[in-house]
Amino acid sequence: MLQQIIDRMQKELQSKSFEGSLKFDCGEDGVIVLRDGSASGEDQETDCTIRLSADNLVKLLTGKLNPMTGVMMGKLKVSGDMGVAMRLGKLLA
Repeated sequence: MLQQIIDRMQKELQSKSFEGSLKFDCGEDGVIVLRDGSASGEDQETDCTIRLSADNLVKLLTGKLNPMTGVMMGKLKVSGDMGVAMRLGKLLA
């Protein structure tokens, strides 16, 4: 499932820019790292990390989970540079 998301994000990054580096940490399901105009499943240090389940990642990316609501309900945890997390919205729009 994460590989499909990586492929989709890679396509989005070809037409949109994303400054900074961000990691979606889905625990045992794996990670997705956005860095230098590409998306990968290779775990590495990033400016910002969003920890959430793979199911909640899908909901977030499809607009079924509002990021602010997700944080308030504890469905996702953001650490690091919040500015990078805020720029994610432009990429997904």
